[in-house]
Amino acid sequence: MNQQTPDINEDQQEIIALYPQRTQINMRLDRFVAEELPDLSRTYLQQLVIDGAVLVDGQVRRPSFKMTPGQVVTVDLPEVEESEILAQDIPLDILYEDADILMINKEAGMVVHPAAGHATGTLVNAVLFHAPEISIHGSTCPGIIHRLDKDTSGVMVIAKSDRAQTSLVEQWLERKVQKRYTALVSGIVEEDTATIDVPIGRNQVNRQQMGTSRTGRQAITHFTVLERFAETTLLDVAIETGRTHQIRVHMNFIGFPVVGDTLYGNKVSARIAGDLGLTRQFLHARTLGFNMPGTGEARVFEAPLPAELQRVLETLHTVKDEGNAEPES
Repeated sequence: MNQQTPDINEDQQEIIALYPQRTQINMRLDRFVAEELPDLSRTYLQQLVIDGAVLVDGQVRRPSFKMTPGQVVTVDLPEVEESEILAQDIPLDILYEDADILMINKEAGMVVHPAAGHATGTLVNAVLFHAPEISIHGSTCPGIIHRLDKDTSGVMVIAKSDRAQTSLVEQWLERKVQKRYTALVSGIVEEDTATIDVPIGRNQVNRQQMGTSRTGRQAITHFTVLERFAETTLLDVAIETGRTHQIRVHMNFIGFPVVGDTLYGNKVSARIAGDLGLTRQFLHARTLGFNMPGTGEARVFEAPLPAELQRVLETLHTVKDEGNAEPES
């Protein structure tokens, strides 16, 4: 089966460029790389340094080499071999399942597919254990039609059959899939509804990041304000396209970064996240709608807001109610 999977490899990269900042002066090379790439284990990254896969200004350096602003550190991540994919008994929050599809409520912190530094413990490892009938088909992403960022929670669909893979990929490419998210952003959004139609491409300076770009791929995001708080706004977000980090990039572009987003956020959004006790980005894939493979029936699947995000909203409501309370005479 040679299907085109939209954006499936968009944020897989072989070489990452990192740039030391003033706050990282004299930091050890191995510690710097570990700090900049928190998704990968420190032991794994130390071995890459020892193996010469981490260069400073094009030169192999020891793990103890000290950082200086202005240097360019490149990390060459080897590709994960298909043979490395293991079926693992990892609990899954299953919303629905039949012979064609598996609907998952992915928790924040779970990586979707194996990559360098985390070849195990991913959603793919869990799916292969739960549904061993899914064939790898020469891919490290068996059954994966789309992807959620590591720290984004919510509903995902996994294709269990060839006809499901074919049907769902076609619906994604034709933009027939309904994708809605709940996001809490920093700042007060004045417009009740708006559309962001700005292309997104890989950041040429920091390869870990995406960014708005005239030469990027079309990206369309619609949002509606659900509620405004003192320093934040709760949004219902719908995306027509599925670019890597699309919502996070677009909200940052208009000046309202997602609260808790460590990659695209700013000092204010980070401070708000700390005040709220939020240790992840407040972005949840709430609903996913498409036509069922085989029957063509239109279905919408929904994943409830995780407890940690629900607690954040309860805190915001409490503060809001206290602020609106009339003073005693």
